Amino acid sequence: MEIRNTDTAVVFIDPQNDVLSEDGAAWEVVGASVTENRTVENMERIFEAAKNGGYEVFISPHYFYPTDNGWRMNGPLESSELKTHTFARAGQLDLTGFVNSGADWLDRFKPYIEDGRTVVASPHKVFGPETNDLALQLRKRGIQRIVLGGMLANMCVESHMRHLIEEGFEVALVSDATAGPRHPEWGDGYQAAIVNYRFFAHALLTTDEVVKAMQA
Repeated sequence: MEIRNTDTAVVFIDPQNDVLSEDGAAWEVVGASVTENRTVENMERIFEAAKNGGYEVFISPHYFYPTDNGWRMNGPLESSELKTHTFARAGQLDLTGFVNSGADWLDRFKPYIEDGRTVVASPHKVFGPETNDLALQLRKRGIQRIVLGGMLANMCVESHMRHLIEEGFEVALVSDATAGPRHPEWGDGYQAAIVNYRFFAHALLTTDEVVKAMQA
């Protein structure tokens, strides 16, 4: 897969405190994977390379509003997120308490996301981008190829990968710019994702490989 700034974009899923900060609601289950992969550091390297290289950057965030507590059927992860108030916001049009909350961007990412050029899609509500406008935003800018990372590897990132491939995009996953949960009964989500990335993605790259390609 060719990486070039004319038709390739970086897409990061959920670059938010609840899954990337030691103070986040999900750190207990994702912290080891984030730390081992140097996920935060590698995402920042890709942010920087993309901005310096003239690549467009897109964010697909995850938000839950108080009305989402009215959902009557949820999978195990959705139930856990609602219970722990992961990605919780005061409301769709209400930013009360948002700054530095679990739903806010990681501080070190804010200069890249809030520079007036990064495209922040509407929130996806479960795992994939079927419920937001990410694909529309990509197509409106002529994007054909995607460098994909963020959180969580086996859930939102994998769901985005599958849907974007079905939409006709070429997708490269960055193996060390993501991380996954570890559960004593369900297993290692990161390793499960890596297996599926190998089967589905057009490329499985490291951050070093992505940055080198962007600087070429």
